[in-house]
Amino acid sequence: MMESVQRVMEEITTAARQRGAAVSVAVVDQAGHLVAFHRMDGALAGPIDVSIKKARTAALFGTDSDVLGQGARPGGAIYTLEHTNGGLISFGGGVQLRRADQSIGAVGVAGASVEADEEFARLGAAALR
Repeated sequence: MMESVQRVMEEITTAARQRGAAVSVAVVDQAGHLVAFHRMDGALAGPIDVSIKKARTAALFGTDSDVLGQGARPGGAIYTLEHTNGGLISFGGGVQLRRADQSIGAVGVAGASVEADEEFARLGAAALR
């Protein structure tokens, strides 16, 4: 799995560097446990925790964090979900990692805009296909 994780991290950091962004990248296993983490030079400290929580959210609920977030809005069926499991994130940037249609964990990216974080995470996940 570590070779796969390296590919994911390299894809994300290369894309971020090309766009002039400095992000934190977290990879977790299916149970949400941290497998790898990288904070790019120049990345702020706040997104460290956010990247980990985005990855954990996607892994623990078997869906990307932006999809889960649609139901976690005020008045949504799962509003306040972020307060469970030690803290989760219900906006873009947490993407499942799949191999042969099976979830093997998730990646979380934070430090750029939410849209860019989501794009970087999807690029990293695509590196496994």
